Amino acid sequence: MSFLVTIGLEVHCQVKTNTKMFCACETSFADEPNTHTCPVCLGLPGALPVLNRHAIEKTLLAGLQLDCGSPEVSKWDRKNYFYPDMPKNYQTTQLDLPLCLGGEVPVYDFNYPTEVKKNIPRPGLKVRLNRIHLEEDVAKSTHLGSSSIIDYNRAGTPLMEIVTEPDIESSAEAFAFLRSLQMILQQAGVSDADMEKGQLRCDVNISIRRRESDPYGNRIELKNLNSISAVRRAIDYEIERQSEDLEAGVEQIQSTRRWDDDRGESQLLRTKEDAHDYRYFPCPDLLPIHTGPLLDAVRPLTTERPHDRAERYENDYRITAYDASVLASDVPLATYFETLAANEKVPGKKAANFLLNVLLGLLNERETAIDASPVSAEKTGSLLELVESGQLALNQAKEVLLKLLEEPGRDPAEVAKAMGFEPADAGELEAFCDQAIEANPKQVAEIQSGNEKLVNFLTGQVMKLSKGKANPKQVTEILRSKLL
Repeated sequence: MSFLVTIGLEVHCQVKTNTKMFCACETSFADEPNTHTCPVCLGLPGALPVLNRHAIEKTLLAGLQLDCGSPEVSKWDRKNYFYPDMPKNYQTTQLDLPLCLGGEVPVYDFNYPTEVKKNIPRPGLKVRLNRIHLEEDVAKSTHLGSSSIIDYNRAGTPLMEIVTEPDIESSAEAFAFLRSLQMILQQAGVSDADMEKGQLRCDVNISIRRRESDPYGNRIELKNLNSISAVRRAIDYEIERQSEDLEAGVEQIQSTRRWDDDRGESQLLRTKEDAHDYRYFPCPDLLPIHTGPLLDAVRPLTTERPHDRAERYENDYRITAYDASVLASDVPLATYFETLAANEKVPGKKAANFLLNVLLGLLNERETAIDASPVSAEKTGSLLELVESGQLALNQAKEVLLKLLEEPGRDPAEVAKAMGFEPADAGELEAFCDQAIEANPKQVAEIQSGNEKLVNFLTGQVMKLSKGKANPKQVTEILRSKLL
């Protein structure tokens, strides 16, 4: 029997700041352990926290980018628990009045796993958010068999927790959601959101049930998910494990499980954990804040979101939704495209096709990013001008581009001439077309009987006769005028 799957995510994302949430210690990655600490982030008696305004503004900016609302007043709370990575035995966080409420994340279709893209169950999915609250990160624990070591450099780093509603139904949707969220936060400058550096981490809540009319099953939380691909593997495993239990008549107990990626399995950590177990209470050391003035300060900093940019590209340049979304997904790629498309002599659709299907492929072969391309967008535009004017065929333009990647200082027209790509004159084209028509009477008869597709065959014959110098578009026009 198949089961209905309900998934909600808790995404922990480090905010991009120079200092920690409640002290002036530097935020760092991979520095010497325990070198960026002070009495505040070590939780020493008598040390008092001071709010990091920049972290609050960045979190509110994330909320604006994700269409969240904000309460007029937001406050801070203490979440009490004992664990070596939390030196104070409580975490300063937000419970009932977080900085951001509601909102949604559009799940971009191109972010699904490759094997799912051809048949996305719910294209255009938008995952609702419950809240975004701001808190301090914990220290980094490394477990070594019977002992553990702790690095407090990370303790106190500003951390947003982005909590979704239970709108996700599969591991593929969770995968695409995380990639889409990561993209929005990175492009807004809110976070680098690099999972390899621990800047983006995720807990997964999963429940399954037999029928739509049944109540939700007991929630199982998965922790220790350190990559987007690990999230997908863990969800698939847990769905299978819970399904087998239910088939055998074993009901699930609300619990937290640890994902072991090396073993490919989850392991029980603890059961029956709810908010009241943490004995939340308002933080006595920090005053509530009024969000209005802070929102006014960050609203001008909002950036064009990938889906808004893609919609603009569709409308302005008449390109496909998929091409628009790919171009909009990466800021350097979008910048290159917009500079290229600013050339009024090159149609936006042709600029997009050449960039995506030719230039990016050549750069990928060289393991070169678009913002490090030896050939500038302006020079690529000049090359495409030659195609539009009929001086170069598209396949010739690709050969010229290959040369320009090796010698980027040269002019495209000069390179084309040096490579012998001078267009045949009108008289030569006429003569080549006549030769092709005379040499292929059978195909000519079929064309004149209605099989116009064979014009492409004759165009190919003319290209051979001209040794590649002819422009296919011009050749086709001449042949059609002679035969149709």
